[in-house]
Amino acid sequence: MFKVIQWFIFLLANAVAIPIVIGSIFDMDTTAIMQLMQRTFFIVGIAGFLQGLIGHKLPIVDGPAGLWVSTFSVFAISVGTTGQAGVEAFRLLEAAMILTGAFLMAFGLFKVSGKVIGLFTPLVTGVFLTLLTFQLSGTFLEGMLGLSSQATQINSGQFAIAMVTFSSVLILSIFFTGWMKSYAVLLGISLGWLLFVIFFGAGDMLASQAPIMQMPEMFAWGVPKFEWSVVPIAILTAFILLSNIVAALSATSDVIDGHSNFSQTQMNRGSFTLGINHGISGMFSGVAVVPLASTAGFIQLTGQTKKGPFIWASALLMIVSFFPVVIAFLAMIPSPIANAALLATFVQLMGLGLRNLFAEPLYERRMTIITVSMLLGGGLMFIPPESFAHLPETVKQVVSNGLLVGTIIAVILEKIWKTSK
Repeated sequence: MFKVIQWFIFLLANAVAIPIVIGSIFDMDTTAIMQLMQRTFFIVGIAGFLQGLIGHKLPIVDGPAGLWVSTFSVFAISVGTTGQAGVEAFRLLEAAMILTGAFLMAFGLFKVSGKVIGLFTPLVTGVFLTLLTFQLSGTFLEGMLGLSSQATQINSGQFAIAMVTFSSVLILSIFFTGWMKSYAVLLGISLGWLLFVIFFGAGDMLASQAPIMQMPEMFAWGVPKFEWSVVPIAILTAFILLSNIVAALSATSDVIDGHSNFSQTQMNRGSFTLGINHGISGMFSGVAVVPLASTAGFIQLTGQTKKGPFIWASALLMIVSFFPVVIAFLAMIPSPIANAALLATFVQLMGLGLRNLFAEPLYERRMTIITVSMLLGGGLMFIPPESFAHLPETVKQVVSNGLLVGTIIAVILEKIWKTSK
């Protein structure tokens, strides 16, 4: 039971922050954010459940994709966030997610997805995982420091408690054995939440304003608006997301089996099921999900390698989404605490990335590919997205994504720079 709860908390931590981010981008009120959170919980729960049963069949959390968060931001700037413009932006985004899902299903059905595996050598996987930790560590640190669109100054008290949570998770997972190691994330979050309540209070009791039971609303943003302009965005996004699937399968199978061990069939099934999940995301007006490579860090941290507890936790999150009063309570987990626990799992993920990078000796070829990919990909992460505003949408989607650019450079150099035997 405790294994299920720990998986549930990890699913929750990956699902709770994005609705707040999207809410701030589109100036949503508290009620709209809570409803988006309800739909996100449902999408994340059913996505993990379907992947575990009919998809790649590994215990990998599907969470809101960072790529889609940036797409939401682009639409907010180009279309608008208020009044009819905001409604139109949401309807276009629903259409884009459904179309992306159709392409992902086609890639899986016609076995295109499985052919991508050969591009992800240990070097490329190492570059992807390392850049991923760089990209998201800043977001987690901002959350630990109490920074947001409303709060622009560091809250030292909240950061201190977040660091206690972060340290607790690492200490329990590294220096303890048995049940304390297995439930390190759950225990760390519980301790951090307790300290947060003692020093900062429990926050607003949103549960008192929420209905007890309510089904997640379909097409809450209106009927999808299909335009030709979203087709190239959908195709490009579908191709980009294939790299996320490979990285997640590679990292997770590496932790479970001791080496990267997954098949083209798993990749094709994972792509097809991700397409279904994208369609569900569009239908239920949420942020589309993607398999999260960070799950590998959670598994390595806690030793939770069995699929059963993950399936039950996904089903539990899906059921909980029908009870807004429960969601309102769970949403009260302080952001610094959730971010601290997630950052702790990234310690293990970065270790996996470095292990892949140094799997072979650093001769000049490998060292050059790694450094060029990391420098250009990592450097792009520090350039404001507005700098690319004048570029076409599809080009902007690529060049503004340092993780994607760094990975593409590594793939190209790995393929064209051959070594002599």
